[in-house]
Formats: sequence, structure tokens, C-alpha cells
Amino acid sequence: MHHEKIYLHEGRKDVTLTAYVQDISREMPGSRSRGAVIICPGGAYLGCSDREGEPVAMAFAAMGYHAFVLRYSVYNEGNGLSYPDLTKPLPAKPHCIFPNPMYDIGKAMLLIRSRAEEWHVNVDNIGVCGFSAGGHNSAMYGVYWDKPIMTEHFGVDAAELKPAACIMGYPLTDYVLMKEDVQRATAAGNAAHAGLFRAANIAFCGEEMPPDELLHKISPARLIDENMPPSFLWFTAEDALVPVSQGTAMASGLAAAGTPFEVHIFEKGPHGLSLATEATAGNAEHIDKDAAKWVKLCEEWLKKHFCKK
Repeated sequence: MHHEKIYLHEGRKDVTLTAYVQDISREMPGSRSRGAVIICPGGAYLGCSDREGEPVAMAFAAMGYHAFVLRYSVYNEGNGLSYPDLTKPLPAKPHCIFPNPMYDIGKAMLLIRSRAEEWHVNVDNIGVCGFSAGGHNSAMYGVYWDKPIMTEHFGVDAAELKPAACIMGYPLTDYVLMKEDVQRATAAGNAAHAGLFRAANIAFCGEEMPPDELLHKISPARLIDENMPPSFLWFTAEDALVPVSQGTAMASGLAAAGTPFEVHIFEKGPHGLSLATEATAGNAEHIDKDAAKWVKLCEEWLKKHFCKK
């Protein structure tokens, strides 16, 4: 396996694409052209979680795909997931405000395509996968990849940015709904929950209380059209941070657009399960044998939606 860390912005070390490119073998004829998955860890746009990076890449590598972990633009520019002091005012940082994190997926996609021959990537089979905020970023890319906000920014034809699939684990998909959830959390005295989302709003929107017009623009569940790629989503019913209503909103939007999709809602498990195995567990709550089935379910789903070239 070829392993390489690439800095996507000149003069910055916070946005990286780490490649896990599998070797060619004469014993495996299919190794000359593999699909690939761009993986976006979660972290509320405040950081990028290690638990949703390399271990997930290894899971996709085990399926036979090349894997690329994208550490996109987030508030804290260091490695791993770390939250700022939420008890203090947070100044906005322009580098991580919408649409910059989404642009980083576009940069990763174009880079992979530019090196597809070298890395033996099937360019028709490049998917995006994300968790929590990374799932939101992936969903945003799924609805915006062919729009002027992307094509004009990069100066390329939309076909160069097209994702073959969108895989989302417990993503935030509807900021309008989430605003209502945060208001309820505030009224109920859940200061930690409300404070985290206010901080995430500052990171991604540049302000604590974004206007409704902006909330709509960053709610992929409300923006799905016929060009949304086939989508795979999974959630847990016990998730107290991103409620399952975020999943049903996305599923409804996908169904209305006629987009092929599959959604799984597991009964147990908190937010942030990642693989839901010992490989990604931060504590015992992150291990759930039922939720861990999402990996195998996703593997079988990808076989249906990645073409056989």
C-alpha cells in the first residue's frame, strides 16, 4: 500500500488529504482499477476526529477500495478533535466558513482525478463518505457539486467534480430543523448541547445565530435534486446530539427527488460511533455490534452503485 499525505492549500498545514492507495498485484486482476472513497471525519466543524479517519480508511481498504482521508477546513487547525473553550466568546475564522469545507472536497476530488492513472483509480467510482459534520459536508457536496458555486469556483466542467456515491453516518442534514432542536435544548436547560451548536455555527457560518436564508442554503435535505448521487445513511435512535429526524428529513428529500438511497436506523448507540467497534472506540459506549453492521451493509450497497468498469 502506498501512503501519502498531501497538503491541499499552499502555506497551510491544516487541510490535508491522506492517501491509502493499494498496490497492483498480478494475482488480483481487479487491482489495476479500483474505486475510491474520500472520507470526511466529524467534529462539529470545530475539529476533525481521528476516530473517523484512518480506521475508516482501513475498513474501506478491506473492501478493496482506495481510501483518502480529508481533513478539511475547521475552526481548530491542529490534528485530532479538540473543542475550543465554549464558555468564552469565539471569534469567527474566515477559512472554515461555508463554502470553504465543501471546496476542500472539490480540491480532493480533482486531485484524485488528476492522479487517477498513477494511483489506478476508476474515476467513475469515486464516492464521498462523512460522519456528523463530515457527513453534512459530504451531503453538501452531494447537492452542490454540479452548481455554479462549485464549477465556477474551480473553473471546470461539472463532470470533473461528480461523486459516484454519498455515504453519511449520523449527519446533520437540515439546519432549519436543528435550529428548532437547539431552541428546545436551551429551553430545557441543556447548556452543553446548545453551546456546542452555537460554537459550530460560529465555525461554519461565522455567526452564532445565522439568518434563516443561510440556514436554508446549508440544509442539504432541502436542496436535493435529480443530480444528487446515490446515498447511504445510518443513524441511531438514541443519538442525543443529531436526532434521527435529521435522517428522516434527508430520506424524504431523496425519495422526493427519485434518488436511489438506503437508510438504516439502529436502536442503540450514542452519537459518534464511527465503526462502532474496538478499532474506533473512545470508550465502551462506542462499541455496538448492531450499529457496526453498517460497514457490511455499506459494502453490499456500494457493489450495487459503483459501476463495473
